[in-house]
Amino acid sequence: MDHKLIDILVCPSCKGELQYNQKAQELICRFDKLAYPIHDDIPVMLEEQARKVSSEELD
Repeated sequence: MDHKLIDILVCPSCKGELQYNQKAQELICRFDKLAYPIHDDIPVMLEEQARKVSSEELD
């Protein structure tokens, strides 16, 4: 995943910063507790495609 792209992407819901989880291939919004998947190096920035992230995963 291109780090320049990660730097300019924001959460579509709150416009907050996203954290890249390389192992899970996800971009995570800590505020909304959503993880947006990355398929073939393309982030899927749709709320309906995001999964809910538990508080334990954010620690």
